Amino acid sequence: MSTRPRTSRDWDAASYDRVSDPQLAWALEQLERLELRGDEVVLDAGCGSGRVTALLAERVPRGRVYAVDAAPSMVEHTRTALGDRATVLCQDLIDLELPEPVDAAFSNATFHWIPDHERLFSRLYGAIGPGGRLVAQCGGQGNIDTFRRLAEDIAGEQPFAPYFRGWRKPWNYADARETKERLERAGFVEVRCWLEPKPVTLDQPRPFVETVCLVRHLDPLPTDLRELFLDRVLERAGHPLVLEYVRLNMTARRH
Repeated sequence: MSTRPRTSRDWDAASYDRVSDPQLAWALEQLERLELRGDEVVLDAGCGSGRVTALLAERVPRGRVYAVDAAPSMVEHTRTALGDRATVLCQDLIDLELPEPVDAAFSNATFHWIPDHERLFSRLYGAIGPGGRLVAQCGGQGNIDTFRRLAEDIAGEQPFAPYFRGWRKPWNYADARETKERLERAGFVEVRCWLEPKPVTLDQPRPFVETVCLVRHLDPLPTDLRELFLDRVLERAGHPLVLEYVRLNMTARRH
């Protein structure tokens, strides 16, 4: 029996926590670019299930961490996992409001889910104190293009096509040049942005693509068609599945 399609932007936080090793690896690379004394106030912008938030908390034992995510399940998971090691807030980053300015804002695998980067960077600039830093990475231009085109082709086939009428692609894979210009317009200085290929090979791809790559494709589908959609995409994608990730890196400082 069909059920009504999902309409929220929520995630399966427990599943994401289990399958997000590629995202964690990217975050570890970014943390090498974020030098911390240990007493700073730090923002995790788009905290997900809290795996990276925990690493940030370890790096500021005398400081404070604010973790923000728009997905209620992610917020609840992070609160449970971290307890009093972080203040966890359920907010959309384009409406970001924190109790105090932060010394550093960190973000991993989040900004490409936000359509309005102009407003995003403006809100981040307002949340960072003078001289504070931004270190972030998200999906960039060309990110998993082949896989996305395959999923979009299948979304146009029967029996899925009627459910995708009017469906809007939820990602915003920007390039380095336009991102640098947007950050500078927001007021940031010492801005560096660059694209970096990060292919990921998945021997057991189903949990990952269901939870991460195709999470918003499954929203408009009734329950009894979601498994069929996943089956068809994975069958045509081949094995092992190689996802051609392209990461958009950015570092900047508030004047």
